[in-house]
Amino acid sequence: MYKAKLIVNKDFQRAEISPLIYGSFVEHMGRVVYNGIYEKEHEQADSEGFRKDVIEKVREMGVTCVRYPGGNFVSCYDWKDGVGEKEKRPKRRELAWKSIETNEVGTDEFISWTQKADVIPIFAVNLGTRGVENAVSLLEYCNLPAGTVYSDWRKYNGHEAPYQIPIWCLGNEMDGIWQIGHKTPDDYGKLAAQTAHAMKSLDDSIKTVVCGSSSTSVNTYTDWERIVLEYTYEFADYISLHQYYGGQEEGTEEFLAQSVEMEEYIKTVIGICDMVKSKKRSNRTIHICFDEWGVWEIPGDAVADAVASRDWEVAPAFSEQIYTMEDALLFAGMLMAMVKNCERVKIACQSLLTNISAAIMTKTGGEVWAQPIFYPFSFMSKYARGILLESVLKCPQYQSKKSNVISYLDQVAVYNPGQEEVVFFIVNRRSEESELTIEMQGFEITDETVEQVMLYHDDLKANNRDHHENVVPSTVQFKTENVNSVECRIHPYSWNMLRVKVRTDDE
Repeated sequence: MYKAKLIVNKDFQRAEISPLIYGSFVEHMGRVVYNGIYEKEHEQADSEGFRKDVIEKVREMGVTCVRYPGGNFVSCYDWKDGVGEKEKRPKRRELAWKSIETNEVGTDEFISWTQKADVIPIFAVNLGTRGVENAVSLLEYCNLPAGTVYSDWRKYNGHEAPYQIPIWCLGNEMDGIWQIGHKTPDDYGKLAAQTAHAMKSLDDSIKTVVCGSSSTSVNTYTDWERIVLEYTYEFADYISLHQYYGGQEEGTEEFLAQSVEMEEYIKTVIGICDMVKSKKRSNRTIHICFDEWGVWEIPGDAVADAVASRDWEVAPAFSEQIYTMEDALLFAGMLMAMVKNCERVKIACQSLLTNISAAIMTKTGGEVWAQPIFYPFSFMSKYARGILLESVLKCPQYQSKKSNVISYLDQVAVYNPGQEEVVFFIVNRRSEESELTIEMQGFEITDETVEQVMLYHDDLKANNRDHHENVVPSTVQFKTENVNSVECRIHPYSWNMLRVKVRTDDE
């Protein structure tokens, strides 16, 4: 057992946490849409073909917003294929994932699904093979009152009220050579600026997201952000970050250290944003939209080979990763990294919602079940609401090969005044139990029940595929030593949530 101490102070409050950090991502890819959220022959399908059991699971997960329709898919997509009478919609050969797109689900259906799931839609526009006109016409279809050609088309299709989609992503991973219509940073920056300018001229209430680098591993990383922002700074509200981590074969401690790499990535892009802000003498601040993130152990070339070797088919099953307890620890650390940087990270979309690198899995014609990563997301979406507290941790450390010195405990503290509680989220990256003391300065712990929820399994490779309740949270006890101190034990290789009911000294 090793000892650690954590100190928080009620007066050292950093920033309000945006609920949109708890977002997800739906792309027309594999079984994410078809046989994921939509399966019209399923016994749980509603009148529009959406699975009610999946909607219930999305609500349980606590998803607040969903990005759509891609992803790589969007760069060959014409939104006009997916509206109007279904029997007249064209079937297309979809190039990104080498599949047949039936267009049964399009803009109107997805908006209906978001209303049922109670999530905010975030739309991406095609800046790969299309451009300004396609983006502006989609915006008019979605957001403008009837009276002109595209808004009237929406009304004709049975949807008189505008959808008022608030956030628009200007393309997807436009730096990547795999992207249909990928561009240089100068070409993309010019096009994104023109598109954002036109879209905001049509609807000045919207917020726009420009593409950042598709990962830290691409050769143009950092140069891409700087150049794109120099073109788009006056028109953009967010810049996107994408990152997936694998590398389980490097060992658990090295694997879990990658959440620190993610924090470094966030801070680097924030620095670039602020450098461009200074260069332009601007008063505007660009925020971060981390609109693709997750744990991915399937090599990219294996995915590419699977796509290339496949015959054209509808909703082919591929890249359906089964997550382990070990994966859930890194996943939790990645989500905690964004909460810890909530001053600038305002939107995040876990990728993907169903079946591919997903928290929610479905069986075609059958059940829905939750992967281990579902639980840290669900609890954090519900309880990591409020104000991020500055925290100081004294804890043993280890040296990572890729990052700096890493603390064995990863933690984030959130103060929710409305609920009169401070909530701590903790990952133990070590194979030993930790005895943790938490000093809560400026708070008075009440006599009400406090709670510690733990996600732990003695087998790091355990998953929920065959036994869906194999890796699930449990409740354990911890002690309140006095009115402002807590003691708890943190299991080896575990994720934990501690809720502490409090009064503040000034109440």
